[in-house]
Amino acid sequence: MANTYKDKARELMKGFCRVCPVCNGKACIGEVPGMGGLGTAASFHNNMSALAAVTLNMTALHGVTAPDTATSFLGIPLSFPVIAAPIGGAQFNMSPGFSEETYIESVLGGFEAEGSIGCTGDGVPAFIIDAACASLARHKGIPFIKPWEGKELDEKIERVLACDPPAIGMDVDAAGLVTLRKMGRPVTPMAPATLQRVIDSVHAKKKPFIVKGIMTPSDAEKAIEAGADAIVVSNHGGRILDHCPGTAAVLPAIAARVRRRISIAVDGGVRTGCDVVKMLALGADVVLIGRPVSVAAVGGEMEGVRAFCQTIRQELTQAMLLTGCARVADISAEILWK
Repeated sequence: MANTYKDKARELMKGFCRVCPVCNGKACIGEVPGMGGLGTAASFHNNMSALAAVTLNMTALHGVTAPDTATSFLGIPLSFPVIAAPIGGAQFNMSPGFSEETYIESVLGGFEAEGSIGCTGDGVPAFIIDAACASLARHKGIPFIKPWEGKELDEKIERVLACDPPAIGMDVDAAGLVTLRKMGRPVTPMAPATLQRVIDSVHAKKKPFIVKGIMTPSDAEKAIEAGADAIVVSNHGGRILDHCPGTAAVLPAIAARVRRRISIAVDGGVRTGCDVVKMLALGADVVLIGRPVSVAAVGGEMEGVRAFCQTIRQELTQAMLLTGCARVADISAEILWK
């Protein structure tokens, strides 16, 4: 199924994504909108190289025979510690002939069918949040809203809250996103006091709040002070600021500062189940995956997403087996080669 959906995606995503054998940002430098990295794509490349530099200690001398990949995040049960990252704008980022409705339905439905959860994105065209809300009415999912100014932010939050999701997120790392600027709706950074007001309003509805776009320990502290329940260590896939470090490079310091005080997710360059193990060993609780999920959705719709999830879970199981981890909770820095 994987080869089939990739072949189909390569056809449908022509001009937006080449569906390379390895999704590393080298063939799509500067292609934003599209699937590439901003400018020189150094941030995209750094995500890949930082994760590739992490190596694992192999061991086959232990009693683990059937690793358990189940975990939870913010009280949400997951069959494996992978969540679909929030991505919107299928028609102008992926394929003009692929509808937003089909895209988000494929992502949420596919991850739900495999025992995990997907996130929905946000953007300027109304059809993005329309499609998100329609799918959230049918599937479990986590909506992410961009840090809009004025009443639009409150209106969108109220709208997704009405879908009764298990949590709500905000990708503060959307500040400066080229796609939004080209559509005449630039988004600026959010003051911590404003973020706290937003989080308080969501907490009043008994929902946990996730802040995505944390790249320093000090920003992780600010998220905690504002009341966030979880953070996503992310540089927005290398699409907002050139020359950022890779997320795998900054994750350990962030985890050392705030772990056990807040839940930690991470994205950036994750392509295999082995990469998932690395990120967990570096300090994350769960991992978000973006571009490969988009390829699976465009190329194979819900069945393509399910096939991708099954592959990642199989690779994760194998990596846990050969690092001696019986449970997700057993994955720690002890399995990393130094």
